[in-house]
Amino acid sequence: MVALWELLQLGFSRSAVARWVACGRLHQVHRGVYAVGHAAIGWKGRLMGAVLACGPEAVLSHRSSAAWWAILPSARWVTEVSAPGRHRLRGIEAHRIRLDPRDRTEHEDIPITTVARTLLDLAEVAPMPRLAKAIENAERMNLFDLTAVQDVLERSPGRHGHKQLRSLISTYTQAPMTRSEMEEAFWEFLKEYELPKPDGNALAADIYEVDFLWEKHRVIAELDSWEYHRTREAFERDRRRDIELSLAGYTVIRVTARMLGESRERLAAQLRTLLVRR
Repeated sequence: MVALWELLQLGFSRSAVARWVACGRLHQVHRGVYAVGHAAIGWKGRLMGAVLACGPEAVLSHRSSAAWWAILPSARWVTEVSAPGRHRLRGIEAHRIRLDPRDRTEHEDIPITTVARTLLDLAEVAPMPRLAKAIENAERMNLFDLTAVQDVLERSPGRHGHKQLRSLISTYTQAPMTRSEMEEAFWEFLKEYELPKPDGNALAADIYEVDFLWEKHRVIAELDSWEYHRTREAFERDRRRDIELSLAGYTVIRVTARMLGESRERLAAQLRTLLVRR
């Protein structure tokens, strides 16, 4: 893909470009944007063409940027671009904005908003569950940078998506609970909701020491945290334990700090159902 403004910068004349169009060396995609050599344009070509059509300062953004970074798929046929000035082009949704240089980058030759800026833009156009999924995918792909997201939020006060994005990253800014703090919080949780008292650090199936055990009900609660699974081996080991305990007749639930903080009532109802059912 190539734009007329790029060819003019390289020293070619408008008449030369017109001849190349006439003889089939260039195929017009948008006004002033051409596919070189053939008109069989793939997805990347379509995105690049949209960016080029909106000028040298344009970048891929919003849902199109999220799709390109592979943090959130999009079925929209319209390509979203951020650029200064007004652009009305078929198949392009142009957001009129002049970006801070810190919010733009290039990935595989396509000018694009950074992942942090993409998340802020997404917060304005996507529902909370979709935004949460994008953050989750970005973290899984090692693209999520909390410092960069906080920076773009601080530089963008008043943006429509500011509140939504800040709310979703709030759990990342909280200091992680230590294991002893989680154990204390879980005991307090059981007392608050008047749930049956389990045995702590008990032996299940005569093999594994577990965090909390209701032997009569064959229910186990294990405290879980990202900090406890910093290695692949630790993650795999706990999953193998869960399978073996399930085969021994136990129901294993994993309790996180977020559950104890944000989903207490739901967790209490679920645990009560398990204990009554057994």
